[in-house]
Amino acid sequence: MNLTVRYFAAFREITGVETEAVETGASSPSALFAECAARHDGLQKYTSSMVAVNDEMADWDSRLSDGDEVLFFPPVAGG
Repeated sequence: MNLTVRYFAAFREITGVETEAVETGASSPSALFAECAARHDGLQKYTSSMVAVNDEMADWDSRLSDGDEVLFFPPVAGG
């Protein structure tokens, strides 16, 4: 299936891209992230990372469908 992946904050800095089109067999955001991490050195999922599918916050085990847009958010620190 074909998906659009968007990276935010530190994930965007690590990958060097904001958005990429991905052809994948991954059925969940977790599996998709693992594929993306294999392509982008230094990309790693932290326990507090978040994901959204089609602009709605989702679980890492959610089911993906062809044409979905998946957004990956790294942990955010601030004060």
